[in-house]
Amino acid sequence: MKPCELCPRRCRVDRVNRFGFCGAGENLRVALVSLHRWEEPCLVGKFGAGTIFFSNCNLRCVYCQNFSISHEGFGGEISIERLAEIFLEQQRRGAANVELVTPTHFTDKICAAIDVAKAHGLTLPIVWNSNAYENIETLEMLRGRIDIFLPDVKYIDDDVAKNFSGAPNYFAVASAAVSKMFELVGAAQFVDGQMIRGVIVRHLILPNFRRDAMRIVDWLHENFGDEIFISLMNQYTPVYRANEFKKISRPLTTFEYNSVVEHATNLGVKNCFVQVGKTADTKFIPNFNLDGV
Repeated sequence: MKPCELCPRRCRVDRVNRFGFCGAGENLRVALVSLHRWEEPCLVGKFGAGTIFFSNCNLRCVYCQNFSISHEGFGGEISIERLAEIFLEQQRRGAANVELVTPTHFTDKICAAIDVAKAHGLTLPIVWNSNAYENIETLEMLRGRIDIFLPDVKYIDDDVAKNFSGAPNYFAVASAAVSKMFELVGAAQFVDGQMIRGVIVRHLILPNFRRDAMRIVDWLHENFGDEIFISLMNQYTPVYRANEFKKISRPLTTFEYNSVVEHATNLGVKNCFVQVGKTADTKFIPNFNLDGV
């Protein structure tokens, strides 16, 4: 991290002495450790996914439901050794996996913690839950360490990505990242209905952008077929600064969501998770209270 080039922004800040664009300094920051039951079914198991929510983020999404930790940096500083302990605590709790949420800006220290935890008996699959705005070199550090990649591919239009997330060249970066993730772990593998290896690409469908969502589905199916899973999400909730942007100031309609699901079906996509019921609700936003940290 001297200078930091962990993400595509390559802001080259000496994070020992200054904060990067992401808002992170030298030390790991974690806002919540939990057993999360609202992930894709193949990641939840009996007790939940073993989520670890990291503070800060390299995107600036105006509708981020986790803005208190991603933008405002709420969280507690921990050491590499403490993070390794948390991994093992999640295993003892019966978590289906260790799920690292928004981890990119701490990649080097997370890799070190994984190595320590594995040396002390960690056997759970490790999930990398990111915004897909990743460097190829940084992803290469995860070879042999990460079992499941769970990127959220947000945009295909660069102007939309810049307007809503401040992310230039987003799709070029994210598409290359997903291809690298697939290279690292290959086609999906399961044991007793639980994924132990593979890639699940999420896409949160935004109001007024259903055709962009269809284009993302097209690209995923054309490039990976049914060797990966797609997760189409209808849970968009206009929080944080969303009301400042007319197009995304309302929830998604049933028509918008169903039209994307129908498009995927007509393409022949078989491995696709869909959401049912009322998911666009602030009650599903985690309570970031430093539990487990």
